[in-house]
Amino acid sequence: MKAFICRIVPTAVVLLVALANAKEGWSPLGLSGGGAMFGPAISPVDPQRMLVHCDMSGAYRSDDGGHHWTLIHADQLQGNTRCRPAFHPTDPDVVFSPSGWSGNLKVSRDAGQTWQTLGDVGGTPQGEIAIDPETPERMLVGSNKTAAISRDGGKTWTRSAGVHGEVIGFCFERTGNKPQRGMFAATREGIFRSDDGGTTWQEKAAGLPWRDLRGFAGGTKHGKSRLYCTVPCKVVNGALQGGILVSTDRGESWQSAMGEGLNKDTRKFDAWAMGECVQYHQVLTSDADPLRVYAFNANTAVAVPHHTAVYRSDDGGKHWHPTYFPDPRWPGFNCAPNHTTVCDGQYYQAVPNGVAICGGQPDVLMQLGDGDCVITSTGGANWFNGDSELATPAPRWPAQKLRGAAFQNTGLVVTTTWNYYIDPGEPMRHYICYTDIGLARSLDAGATWHRWGDGDRAPWPNTCYQLAFDPDEKGLLWGAFSNIHDIPNENIISGRHNANGPGGICVSRDFGDSWQQSNTGLPVAPATSVIIDPASPRGSRTLYAGVFGHGVFKSTDHGKSWLATGAGLGSAANRRVVRVQLHQDGTLFALVTALRQAGQFVADGPGLFRSPDGGKHWAIVNAAQPLKWPKDFAVDPANSRHLLLAAADAGDETGGLYATRDAGQTWARILRQGPQHFSAAFSPFHRGWIYATLTEGSPGPALWLSQDDGATWRPFASLPFRNAQRVTFDPADPDKIYLTTFGASVLCGPAVP
Repeated sequence: MKAFICRIVPTAVVLLVALANAKEGWSPLGLSGGGAMFGPAISPVDPQRMLVHCDMSGAYRSDDGGHHWTLIHADQLQGNTRCRPAFHPTDPDVVFSPSGWSGNLKVSRDAGQTWQTLGDVGGTPQGEIAIDPETPERMLVGSNKTAAISRDGGKTWTRSAGVHGEVIGFCFERTGNKPQRGMFAATREGIFRSDDGGTTWQEKAAGLPWRDLRGFAGGTKHGKSRLYCTVPCKVVNGALQGGILVSTDRGESWQSAMGEGLNKDTRKFDAWAMGECVQYHQVLTSDADPLRVYAFNANTAVAVPHHTAVYRSDDGGKHWHPTYFPDPRWPGFNCAPNHTTVCDGQYYQAVPNGVAICGGQPDVLMQLGDGDCVITSTGGANWFNGDSELATPAPRWPAQKLRGAAFQNTGLVVTTTWNYYIDPGEPMRHYICYTDIGLARSLDAGATWHRWGDGDRAPWPNTCYQLAFDPDEKGLLWGAFSNIHDIPNENIISGRHNANGPGGICVSRDFGDSWQQSNTGLPVAPATSVIIDPASPRGSRTLYAGVFGHGVFKSTDHGKSWLATGAGLGSAANRRVVRVQLHQDGTLFALVTALRQAGQFVADGPGLFRSPDGGKHWAIVNAAQPLKWPKDFAVDPANSRHLLLAAADAGDETGGLYATRDAGQTWARILRQGPQHFSAAFSPFHRGWIYATLTEGSPGPALWLSQDDGATWRPFASLPFRNAQRVTFDPADPDKIYLTTFGASVLCGPAVP
């Protein structure tokens, strides 16, 4: 095996380079939202300051009330789904947050731009962080089914004896200098109060019909506290019990707050109901007005008045009215349309993943879901989307869908992208292949974006993995689609997500505006790749498709029908093809990724394969360097013997970027910066320039550049996201690259770090 020298630029130099080039920055492109969001927080001092976490490792801050967002650099703060952040009660620049899956706490003193690590809470933070508004040095946080308390602003923490259960919320009383100023901790198992600064705690649950608490909130005004909680609703002797409860005596007793105006359905009214009877989950109130309380319900039907309504009470729960009407099909619609309601003509109801209120201005609320961030600054009179912004605002929602509506990016980018394309025939047209969103198109070089419309999409609309453009006929393209996403990343390889599902190839003749199935002869399985042979006859193109679990298929009639290619590809158990490429010299390549059985990686099957005869025969290229989990590869446009192969660890340390210059006879690992390398790309502008990406928890920068054919490497330290996938180049601008990501849409930035 030939040895290549891999030299890494020292970390100190990396940091200096990052600071020097910070002005260049990275800009998000595409449709915003799209993935699950958690952990909302709003400053009680300045409602323009907001923070949001997501399940794809990103954390985002807003300085304009949620209209626009900035992805916080991963070196500073990473997403956490288990614990809500907290803004300081008097200083709008100070905010506390968990960071990453491990959840260690951090503090920012410049409104979320830079972060420093706090003390160890003694476990994984859960529930929320809370700060005593009258003694801000005193803080509480949920930790390992109890609570932890700090009396020095988070530097040190101790366990709170007497609190047990998974924390769902806290409350500090504001009673001036009264000696019995209490603090409250609510867990799934009960509600607890401390009257001695958190040294001891007593349970305060008299009047609760049962436990399994879901939500908790409290507020104090003029020395009087009011507490709210939610428990599951149950139908007992034909009557609804449970739901929302209130305490006006510091938790000594609890009474029902299920007043007039609430949904009290004891049965479901359609097939899309979230349960057999109505349920109330989160609840919000504030010190500014503890009589103002909001409750977030699970629907009993999608139609008004059974929908997810966000109920508001201004008298402590005696009377309620719905404030949230997000579905344009029903009366009262009061939420700005996002790309989902425009595309589908409806809103998909769900219980929020997280909710937040501005403690100083209770008209300001935020709720987060599996794809959207919805905000009101009018106490629920109307709502807008932090995740979507119409490029041309619509004065009113029309009876028909906003066909052709375009959206501009808000910065809250949460979903996965697989490939970015600039139309070779019309360079103002750009395309993004998405998870969950399917496909997005831009008609103005990425400034605004359109999502496909109902009835025009592929029959497998969840994910578009790849597009292929006819070289002679403008507007004609093929796409590889599937309802299975995350191929070939860990959710699929580990078995956390189902890998068996429908998919196939579709064709569009109108620049991707509408699609028709082109799947005859293909198994109904995830299509992960589609390519075109530009040398084949116009009107009767030869195409190749990679089908996950089934191998490579070939069409010689413009995609009308398909046949499996020949023998030698993968193994009988593993033909999990994830990428197909055709070199200009006619050599065909296909990559088979990992298969795990009984928790073990299977050695037989995965690898890079080559066919010299259009798929009739295949032979493995990396026999000299076996890899159990290859993810992607690149072929030198000038020399099909020069290949790059990216791989992830497969219960070993074989992850990295490998290169061969002799068609696979010898290989060398030319870069290893983490356990999961994803891809590589040859620059079309500079001979010898190679880009390498890492994904799924890269321990450092996720994008690297070599300007000497892999001998030395420089990181893009200013790239804010750690899960990079593929690099795309702009033919008209050699100084710019587009980077698809596993969870932050597309990031556009400088071609050189």
